[in-house]
Amino acid sequence: MEHTHKAGFVNIVGNPNVGKSTLMNDLVGERVSIITNKAQTTRHRIMGIVNTPEYQIVFSDTPGVLSPKYKLQESMLSYSEGALTDADVLLYVTDVVEDPTKNADFLARVAAEKVPVLLVINKIDLLKNQEDLEKIVTRWQEMLPNAEIFPASAKEGFNVGNLMNRIVELLPEGEPYFGKDALTDKPARFFVTEIIREKILTNYDKEVPYSSEVIVEKFEEKENSIHIMAVIYVERDSQKGILIGKGGEKLKKVGIEARKDIEKFFDKSVYLELFVKVEPNWRNRENKLRSFGYIE
Repeated sequence: MEHTHKAGFVNIVGNPNVGKSTLMNDLVGERVSIITNKAQTTRHRIMGIVNTPEYQIVFSDTPGVLSPKYKLQESMLSYSEGALTDADVLLYVTDVVEDPTKNADFLARVAAEKVPVLLVINKIDLLKNQEDLEKIVTRWQEMLPNAEIFPASAKEGFNVGNLMNRIVELLPEGEPYFGKDALTDKPARFFVTEIIREKILTNYDKEVPYSSEVIVEKFEEKENSIHIMAVIYVERDSQKGILIGKGGEKLKKVGIEARKDIEKFFDKSVYLELFVKVEPNWRNRENKLRSFGYIE
């Protein structure tokens, strides 16, 4: 019997903070998306690629769906909406605490999808009993009647294997879209910026993480080492002061934590230099968003 190869795009959508990035990293088996407990951590559409001799799955993690307050969020929403148009399989991720009626317009578009929709109810480890889960499942069945429902816990890895098997079953037949050794469509320096951004998200509060953008200005790779120079842009002088901290202590901590993760990611020793610059109101300036890669 002749074996056919399967290949397809599986796009992960949903509201902020429901665990899309954790789920994607579980499915891809690599740390591709940044995971923090803060909402809106994913700003770009990030692809993670799973290859076996039988199939290639191109997973796409998208920013959480939200009503945009400024130009950066408009660009983030366009990534999520774009994910509805080019999927072979759509994963809609919710969780057990979210209000299902949130972002009803986006949900209505998911309900109208012609491609298979798999609804993942994440974080079921937070539930006390089976009855609570059954109520949530019933409610979602009414809202997305065509979706197949998978209760799961991405954090605990529960039911992720069954979800993966179903995705493989639903994949269309076809040749691979990317080389079989590819893990992602993003360049190496993209992951450096994501790791640094993750450390900013975990080390600072309030508006600083959301006002920060990281640009890698130098990425020199040698056989056993990488020299990286990155600039963190913020919108105000006061944010720059908070980011650097007294005697540079806070920035140093970010640098040490980021360097460890970058070394793990590339499996090489890393020399990391971090600088902070002020770029007023960059989230609303189209030319800046373009130079930072948010607008094509």
